[in-house]
Amino acid sequence: MRLLAVEARQNATYYLSRYRQVEEYGGELFVLNGQGTEDFWPAERYRLAGSQRIEDIIAAAKEWHAEHAFEGVITFSESGVLTVAAVAEALGLPSVGVEAARTSRNKLLMRRAHERGGAPHAAYRFVTSLDEALAAGEDFGYPVILKPTLGAASNLVFKVDDPAAMRERYPDAATGIGDMSWFRMEAEGLDLGPQGLLVESYLDGREYLIEAVVWDDEVFLGSVVDRVTVEGDTFDDDVHQAPTSLSAEDLVKVHRAVRAGALAQGLHRSVMHAEVRFHQGEPHLLEIAIRPGGGGLDLIARLTADHCPIRAVMEVARGRRPEVRHYQPTGVHVAAMCLICQAGRIVGIDVPDEISESEKVFFLKITAAPGDVIRRPPEGNNILGFLGTTGDSAEEAFRTMNDFAARITVRTAD
Repeated sequence: MRLLAVEARQNATYYLSRYRQVEEYGGELFVLNGQGTEDFWPAERYRLAGSQRIEDIIAAAKEWHAEHAFEGVITFSESGVLTVAAVAEALGLPSVGVEAARTSRNKLLMRRAHERGGAPHAAYRFVTSLDEALAAGEDFGYPVILKPTLGAASNLVFKVDDPAAMRERYPDAATGIGDMSWFRMEAEGLDLGPQGLLVESYLDGREYLIEAVVWDDEVFLGSVVDRVTVEGDTFDDDVHQAPTSLSAEDLVKVHRAVRAGALAQGLHRSVMHAEVRFHQGEPHLLEIAIRPGGGGLDLIARLTADHCPIRAVMEVARGRRPEVRHYQPTGVHVAAMCLICQAGRIVGIDVPDEISESEKVFFLKITAAPGDVIRRPPEGNNILGFLGTTGDSAEEAFRTMNDFAARITVRTAD
C-alpha cells in the first residue's frame, strides 16, 4: 500500500511516530513537505516542495505521483486536512472534498453547518471587535468561551467569566491568531474561510473525546474517552481516562449527535475525531475534526476499545472501508495527560529510567527539547509532552500517572 503524507509546513518531528506506525502496519509511506528539514524521512521517500504555496505542493505531488502511483493521501495534522483534500482531488485519489474539509477545519463554518443540519451545538457568534465580543457575552450570559476559527490544540481558547475578563482576553486572542503555529502551518493560497474569533455559550457538563469513522453515512464510534481535567480559564492541561464512564443510554445520544454533525459537515467517508460536551444532560458538539485525535489517543483507542485510528486513516485514504465496530470496551484501564512545565527556555529534561522503562507506561513522548521555548497562556500553549499509564482500575492508572508525572523534572531559563 503506497501512501503519500503531506504537510505544507513541517511540524518539527511531531508526526514521525505516526508515520512509523503507518509503515509498521504495512504501508509504504512517502512524505512531501512544502517547507521542512532536509533529513526528516528516508531520502528515497522524502521530498520538499520548497514552497508553502498550494499550487507548488500540488505540482510536486503530481510529479511524484506519476513516478510511484500513490493509492491515497493522508495527514495527522489539523493544519493539513484542507491541503490533503486539495492534493488528493488533484491526483484523482479518494478525498473528503475541499468544501467538506474547509467546513471541518474552520470552526465558524462548522458551527453554521451544525446549525443547518440540526446537530446539537453551543450558541455562537463571530466577532470582529471587543464591543461585539462583550455584546455576545451579555446576550449569552457569562461564562462564555472565546476561541479562534482556525485554532487547534486549545491555542487561544479561553473561558471568560465576566466583562472584565473579556476585556483582558480579547486583545490577547485577537493579536495572537495571526501568529498561531497551527495557522502558519496551513498551505498558502487556499481559502480557509473566515479567520477570526468566536464567542460561544458555555456548556457546563463533562467532555468526551471520540475516535470515529463515517462510511457511506454510517457512523461508528470506535473509541470513547473521558476528559477529566479540572478546568480553569484555559484548556491546556488535558487529562484523559478510559474506558468511558458514559452509560449505554448516553452513548446512544452521543452517537446520534456525532452522526448529525458528520453529515452536516458533508462527511460521507472519513476518519473523525469528535469532541462532545454535555449540557443540561444532553450532548453538544464542540468539534468534529477529520483526522485522528492527538497525543496518545490512538494508543488509548487500541488498548481500551480495540480500535485503530491509524489503520482507519490508511484504509479510508485508499477508498476502502476500514475494519471498525461500534464502541466495545476491552476492559483495560488507562489514564493519560499532557505534561506541562513552566514557561521559559528549556535547559534540561530528566525522565527517570524507572518511568521510561516501566511496564505500566504505554505512552511516553517528550515533544520538547533543550533550547526550545515554552510559552504558556495567554502567550501560547506549548507542552512538554505526553504520559499514559495502565492499571487494574481507573483509580490505579490515575494514581500511577500522577506519581510518574511528578518525578519528571524540567529546568528552564527566562
